[in-house]
Amino acid sequence: MQTTDTVLMIEPVAFGYNAETAENNYFQVEQKGADIQSKALAEFNIFVEKLRSKGIHVITVKDTIEPHTPDSIFPNNWVSFHKDGKVVLYPMFASNRRVERREDIIETIKNQGFEVDEIDDWSLPEIQGHFLEGTGSMIFDHDHKIAYGSVSLRLDENLFREFCEKYDFTPVVFHSFQTVAEERLPIYHTNVMMCVADQFVVICLQCIDNETERAHVVETIKNSEKEIIEISEAQMQQFAGNMLQVQNREGEKFLVMSQTAYQSLEQDQISAIEKYCEIISSDLTTIEVNGGGSARCMLAEIFLPKK
Repeated sequence: MQTTDTVLMIEPVAFGYNAETAENNYFQVEQKGADIQSKALAEFNIFVEKLRSKGIHVITVKDTIEPHTPDSIFPNNWVSFHKDGKVVLYPMFASNRRVERREDIIETIKNQGFEVDEIDDWSLPEIQGHFLEGTGSMIFDHDHKIAYGSVSLRLDENLFREFCEKYDFTPVVFHSFQTVAEERLPIYHTNVMMCVADQFVVICLQCIDNETERAHVVETIKNSEKEIIEISEAQMQQFAGNMLQVQNREGEKFLVMSQTAYQSLEQDQISAIEKYCEIISSDLTTIEVNGGGSARCMLAEIFLPKK
């Protein structure tokens, strides 16, 4: 199943600009001022309420003051929850993100009635400088067992292929770039330039500079019988690729995105999405600017079986 009705979200307590991740996350901009955390918390709370109002099950866990984890609001990078009862932990680029991995969060999810049969810990390669940042770096087409991965410092190609082999995904490897000060630099996470839903894919093909790789991605999507909804690089910069399809308890589907992303879309793109599902958008400006991530990054999907 491509979509879930349950997501994990981490409530921020000391959110802010993370200089460690800014090394290769070119979406981040440091804002000065003491109210960054309070603004981020307000955005978080409104976002959670919007999701819950549509019948989506949101499990929230509060972050801790110590250790300081300014990016904990983006849990999908360190953990994923699978329908076979496995919980996977991932190797993280920034050392201050590695301490986001918390056993008590997994216990909270178990206490909510979900079954965890195994914790599969892939975090060890981070010590050698090899990273695979969860569903930030990998985009899963669950129905067709395809995993899309854009190579960057946060997606090690060998680790990605190893993961796909173990979890029976066909890897689609490519390179995507964004223009930063007139230079083409790798996009830090695949999930800012593409989103795979049940019947469509939102993707910035302009970011895939290599024509052969681009053609392979397009062919793979078409063979999976999903409609391609293309966004521009300018829209990708507004987080229009950072979307996630979820469903509610009744099985109604929604595409979740930020207000910034929604406002960047053209009417024909909105209409193309709304053929398939309703859009939920929320103002995440403070989180996007300082954190360099958006709506999709804030949602860790839970596919675990219920007890």
